[in-house]
Amino acid sequence: MNFKQEQTYVMVKSDGVKKGLIGEIIRRIEQRDLKVVALEMFQPTKEQIDNHYPKDEAWIARMGQKTLGTYEKYGIDVKKELGTDNDLEIGRMVRGWVVDYMVSAPLVRMVIEGVHAVDMVRKICGATLPYLSDMGTIRGDYSADSPAVANAERRAVMNLIHASETPQEAEHEIAYWFGGRDVVFSYQRFSDGV
Repeated sequence: MNFKQEQTYVMVKSDGVKKGLIGEIIRRIEQRDLKVVALEMFQPTKEQIDNHYPKDEAWIARMGQKTLGTYEKYGIDVKKELGTDNDLEIGRMVRGWVVDYMVSAPLVRMVIEGVHAVDMVRKICGATLPYLSDMGTIRGDYSADSPAVANAERRAVMNLIHASETPQEAEHEIAYWFGGRDVVFSYQRFSDGV
């Protein structure tokens, strides 16, 4: 494997688009000597987003367990608020909020290439939960959302950007979102020694 050519999938989410952060997100990625090798703005369908996120019950139940943990942390009666304390039912509810959030505006999909691209991009993004993200990261600088606020408003946590967690996930997401189309361009940047 050529670590200089590792690729990852990045998607500017609906709130990132609505906040006008597309250029800033690309700037931060490029300033770390990573290359944008594919880029497209698009309006996703519910079906596309539904198929992007796992549908297995274990994954959905984990989402529910995280939500239960948030309610417990803040001493909120989950059954009173959501009508159930079943982790799978809550996970399905949260997953629905995520789908609605992701289709609420156009998204920007990208393939990013460079040295340890998967880990580098995730570092640039910051922690998944914006209120826990360090200043200097995309989420830390441009969002303060949290699960407590999102749950109270019955919506997904707005965290600006998606980035693949592993090289395997990146490969799968690139294939899914770019569908085998020949959209990934190879070119030399000045930092490549050209």
